[in-house]
Amino acid sequence: MKKLIASAVLLAFSTTTALADGHQCTNDTWKKVMERGKIVVGVKADYKPWGYRASSGEIVGMEIDMAKDVADAMGVELETVPVQSSNRMQFLEGGKIDLMIATMSDRKDRREIVGIVGPNYYTSGTNVMAPKALGMTSWEDLRGKPVCGKQGAFYNQIVEDRYGAKIVAFTGNAEAKQALRDRKCVAWVYDDSSIGSDLASGQWDDFEMPLTSEDDNPWALAVPLAEKDCVFGRFMSGMQYNWLSSGRLIELEKKHGIQPTAFLQVQSERFEDWLAE
Repeated sequence: MKKLIASAVLLAFSTTTALADGHQCTNDTWKKVMERGKIVVGVKADYKPWGYRASSGEIVGMEIDMAKDVADAMGVELETVPVQSSNRMQFLEGGKIDLMIATMSDRKDRREIVGIVGPNYYTSGTNVMAPKALGMTSWEDLRGKPVCGKQGAFYNQIVEDRYGAKIVAFTGNAEAKQALRDRKCVAWVYDDSSIGSDLASGQWDDFEMPLTSEDDNPWALAVPLAEKDCVFGRFMSGMQYNWLSSGRLIELEKKHGIQPTAFLQVQSERFEDWLAE
């Protein structure tokens, strides 16, 4: 962990304060965080096990542990703020949060709004959770039928356009999944990673993830757009590199009972030190 922190800090401060296009980096958010001794990170509170509320009410999960790593590396306290898919970028734009680590897919249009830096730390695809009794075998089985979705999810429109599903979007995951249980829709469309976690929980024994996942998308964290190529952006790029190369995220998958992903194994091997014993 000490090696991870040192490497991230060195990478952040090895960059100059001038952007490639000639504009100066003000590093306002970075300075604000360091001056007040606290970083405010937007995280999910309804996306178990990446971010969710424990019985105590505390927000916990894999991405919360990642946020703690960031705070430790910066030497500041951590405050987490729950965000939704529909407001997470606006919270970052408006300064309500300093950093966003909230299961966000890396999309071209999003890079124009918030400061997405690589390398991406995770990935997932699109699938559905549906009652086993329906016996779904094809995405075409959704055509003309109501399908529960989450507001702000990019794949809602894709599934509507591609397969003719009628998306019924809800503000939160809990509402969408309850609507599925209440038979207000034939399926719930969401990230396969989250669906797999739900199915493994033992609370969805009458449901399945019957289709082949589509539109695999890397996940991205984000800093304010103006700081993407400045100290904060470089620092977070270093954090992600070290999470991947050190196996830290593989460790967190195990801790939170997440099924091992091929993506993290590949990235760990890709970034490993070839001279390390």
